[in-house]
Amino acid sequence: MASITPINVSELDFDNGYFDAPAFTAQTLANWQALAAVIDHTLLKPEATRAQVENLCDEAMRYRFACAMVNPVWASTAVNLLSGTGVPVGVVIGFPLGASLVSTLRHEAAALTRMGVRELDMVLPIGQLKSGNHQAVQHTIHATASEAHHHGALLKVILETCLLTVEEKLRASEIAIQAGADFLKTSTGFSTGGATAADVALLRGVAGARSGVKASGGIRTLADVRTMLEAGANRVGASASVAIVRELGAE
Repeated sequence: MASITPINVSELDFDNGYFDAPAFTAQTLANWQALAAVIDHTLLKPEATRAQVENLCDEAMRYRFACAMVNPVWASTAVNLLSGTGVPVGVVIGFPLGASLVSTLRHEAAALTRMGVRELDMVLPIGQLKSGNHQAVQHTIHATASEAHHHGALLKVILETCLLTVEEKLRASEIAIQAGADFLKTSTGFSTGGATAADVALLRGVAGARSGVKASGGIRTLADVRTMLEAGANRVGASASVAIVRELGAE
């Protein structure tokens, strides 16, 4: 892993490749099918039932969402329901507090990917980041990313931006990318705030073309999605996915 050096925010150079947000936005909003392909159809509430998970998977198949995102307890159900459809299953780990042991995260990543999960969304260790223990943050993400990638899965790292200062957001973004994150993600949706255009733009500024950026938390309308895409997101997490694509003409 790359060594971690202090970030001087005033001296940051975001020369990390170019992501054409306006072109991506126009392409994504050209039709509802293109829009659905960048939305993680999400059901993470703790009281979710099997029937609701089954409905989520049915909708993911019907509209061809980017993935069906569930909690670990429903992973096998979702994998079985979506097997052979081409719609991957995504699962959250270390969620929503970002306070799990590294060994726990590795075990979750290994068990879930062996089960057939293709995307993992992990919360970085927020308290470690805010304590300045950046090596621990990088080690945690790197260990989880290595496990995910070994089994052919993507790793999205949730920063929980509402709890971080600007400098912490910048630091967390760079650490996550260095450690192997495939996406930077704004929020769990379970804390004090969700995605904002400013935070998405900040994450994209650090990432450039090195990783994806997922906006998640409080995204309920097509206008919300447009705002996030224009800010630099190339993936969106939402529980209102069906209503959003219907705004663009889906039946």
